[in-house]
Amino acid sequence: MAPIMPDQPSELVLTESRTMRAQTADRVDVLDKVKALALLPDGMHATADGVASYYEVHDDVIKKVVQRHREELAENGLRTLRGDELREFVGDNLSSANGAAKIRSLSVFTRRTILNVGQLLAESLIAKQVRTYLLEVEEQASPEQKSEALQQLAVAEARMRVLKAAGGIVSPVWLETKARLVAAKALGEEPEVDPLDVPLYVPDFLKAAGLKRKDVESAQSWFGRYASSICTELGIELPQERQSELPSGQVRSTKAWTERHRPVFELVWARHYAHKFPGLFDLGGAA
Repeated sequence: MAPIMPDQPSELVLTESRTMRAQTADRVDVLDKVKALALLPDGMHATADGVASYYEVHDDVIKKVVQRHREELAENGLRTLRGDELREFVGDNLSSANGAAKIRSLSVFTRRTILNVGQLLAESLIAKQVRTYLLEVEEQASPEQKSEALQQLAVAEARMRVLKAAGGIVSPVWLETKARLVAAKALGEEPEVDPLDVPLYVPDFLKAAGLKRKDVESAQSWFGRYASSICTELGIELPQERQSELPSGQVRSTKAWTERHRPVFELVWARHYAHKFPGLFDLGGAA
């Protein structure tokens, strides 16, 4: 099938610009507005076959998109399951009648990944409709808001280039630093720690950016994953793991980010949040 050429320059920008795609990556609601999206029984994932069915293209078309843009799709949720994780997933979501038990690896797509495919896919009328909806949403932002978001992105990317040239981020001894901070606070003393080793928490960063509580709770769920993806993308060492307790009492593992990682956080903000919360956080004036 011949590629469907975009009708307007703005759609061409969306298909060719990763920065523009990042600005609309959260608008997964668009998928159901264009066409009913069938997910697996877990309600969260689809296979390549399901994505091909949604966009009404051959499976090979989806495979080619994955091959060409695997890194970007992985940042937006694409995962390849193997081993025990694969067996558990297949048992919960796929029928053994179609040979699922013999699968050695399986790529699974989240809603974000499926939307990302639609941003890239030229050989589908459904994908074209998805992009049209996304562009209509994007056009609601004023030129000033768009310009501000792009300026923040440029500043953040420049800082990350400097950081990478300097050798990246060395993983800090997070627990030791945290213990010193807590002990010093209890004694009313100033802690003797490297300022760059001070823990940096996602909610605190988002609050400092000016987000309201409800927006912080919504934004932080993906923030850490974006930060990890950026570190992987740029070859920067990921921080150590730490245990955090949720309000529900559950304990989960998260990355032990510190002030050394602030440029990473700033790039996450510039790529994924600045356009949605214009005027809240000025990277140009940040320390």
